[in-house]
Amino acid sequence: MCGIAGTVNLDGSPADRKLLENISEILTHRGPDGKGVHVDGATGFVHRRLKIIDLSEAASQPMHSPTEGLTLIYNGEIYNFRELRTDLEKAGCHFETASDTEVVLKAYSHWGEKAFGRFNGMFALAILDKKSKKITVARDRYGIKPLYYSLNSKQFVFASEIKAIISADSVGSELSPEGLLEYLTFQNFFTSNTLFKNINMFPAGCFGVFDLESKDDLKISRYWDFCFEEPKYQHDEKELIEELDRLFKQAVKRQLVSDVEIGSYLSGGIDSGSITAIAAKSLPNLKTFTCGFDLSSASGVEMGFDERREAEFMSYKFQTEHYEMVLKAGDMERILPKFTWHLEEPRVGQSYPNYYAAKLASKFVKVVLSGAGGDELFGGYPWRYYRAVVNDNFDHYVEKYYNYWQRLLPGDRIKDVLSPISKEIRDISTKEIFRSVFINHSENLNRPEDYVNHSLYFEAKTFLHGLLVVEDKLSMAHSLETRVPFLDNDLVDFSVNLPTHLKLGKLSEVVSLNENEPGNKTAQYFKKTRDGKLVLRKMLSRHVPEEVISREKQGFSAPDASWFKGESITYVKNLLLNPDSLIYKFLDFKNTASLIKDHLEGRENRRLLIWSLLNLENWNQIYGSDTKIKRLMNQSEK
Repeated sequence: MCGIAGTVNLDGSPADRKLLENISEILTHRGPDGKGVHVDGATGFVHRRLKIIDLSEAASQPMHSPTEGLTLIYNGEIYNFRELRTDLEKAGCHFETASDTEVVLKAYSHWGEKAFGRFNGMFALAILDKKSKKITVARDRYGIKPLYYSLNSKQFVFASEIKAIISADSVGSELSPEGLLEYLTFQNFFTSNTLFKNINMFPAGCFGVFDLESKDDLKISRYWDFCFEEPKYQHDEKELIEELDRLFKQAVKRQLVSDVEIGSYLSGGIDSGSITAIAAKSLPNLKTFTCGFDLSSASGVEMGFDERREAEFMSYKFQTEHYEMVLKAGDMERILPKFTWHLEEPRVGQSYPNYYAAKLASKFVKVVLSGAGGDELFGGYPWRYYRAVVNDNFDHYVEKYYNYWQRLLPGDRIKDVLSPISKEIRDISTKEIFRSVFINHSENLNRPEDYVNHSLYFEAKTFLHGLLVVEDKLSMAHSLETRVPFLDNDLVDFSVNLPTHLKLGKLSEVVSLNENEPGNKTAQYFKKTRDGKLVLRKMLSRHVPEEVISREKQGFSAPDASWFKGESITYVKNLLLNPDSLIYKFLDFKNTASLIKDHLEGRENRRLLIWSLLNLENWNQIYGSDTKIKRLMNQSEK
């Protein structure tokens, strides 16, 4: 729901209303149902509205509380807003709307910054407090809703999207060498870095205070963090399954609160299938959406990437109104410029199918449910955790897991590929970036289970966060709100303290695997690690058919490994094997081209690298020139 932005002129000059109106136009896709601009001296707020709860004009933003001197802009949904409203009414608060926005405003007025920990939902917000002369910004626990900011000598600027920030004259769109190194190492950002120099991602689970008098810094504090750990006491498995079932159904039903129609994504997997099963009981004729793939030129494991058949089966079981589309190789090429404009910076894996899935859903509904979060909370990637469960100490663990998470460039090739920017990145240690993720998590690592919990923490903080940012950008590109029931607060709090053996059933076998035994150790390794999400599967078997529960995990991915060296090979060569391509201002052509040819000529599967380079070339074409990007935004070319 919605898009927000704000500016503060540090020299005290009045906020530029024309700039604020321009930002509003840039963010139109996030909120086509309404807009609001508020100027208070040197401070300006912008809000674009996607109407979901309380469709009246009384719920429009910016929303003011004149008595307390507060002004709020807010993007998201608070699913427990009715319970919070009841508590606030008991404390003497009076409400004039039926919106969750007013509850957010009154909650902050009553509880201050402690209110953020009470919110069960997704949000990015900013509150201007005229009495204390400060701006407070905050983001939800998990980072479902994005928030970026830039603080320089002239302005403090923040927004839901980067393109709104770089519309300000004080902020450029120059590429960040540090961000590029981080991305090409991990295919993600583990710090607050972005691909844009001097623009940062505000951290999830935090609030920040900007003093309008001193204007010297954005003081960021953490109000919540994941804490994966083994329970201190034994629990009966049947009781845990019962409680998990209760919390899961509660989470889905909570997120059905809406004054507009809600649909659901439906793949062939258990996460989206179970959410659909619960939602369909409350919403007759629930609309569901699946994106499939043309596999006529696919090969190997990619032959199983199309899940339409399984999704159609579940649609039949749950009696949903089902819609689907089929992607072909050329669809990626067709959409990449527009995709890159909306995504702004690539994160995690291949994601253009998500863009098309959101486009399909947006034709029928304004809100869609997603199964994101189930894997990260319940151990859905055992082959990743098992790579680092037996260690001498934390440093040994970091070495092993860090090596695995170098997803794009081989460790011994990074220096050569990035040689054109070697001076700018020579003092940066990506291993220390990796290590820094764990700074707030327990260092009491004595058992394999402790290291698994460390890995679950790492993936929730990094991989899941990346998935959420991508999902938000690509759904809001179509004015579609995505909700993630697995990230209900009560369900998350329960899941992080589940015993590891209820998530990963073969941990003892993997620990005992003899690395020195003869034969194909890789085959033995993966044979021993094809489990995960055990307790979740047992619980969800109540809601989805057994043939779905027993299926191997399948990610939402197109058969690009085949397409890149087949139907899309000309496109790949034209963009990436051209020494005049813009990426080669930052990357060494010879070393990069040799890695690409490894894939095109069948020596190595480097589909993720090729996908990332295609994104980066499009990024440079769209955002790489300050002059061009300003012109595009002034013309409102989306």
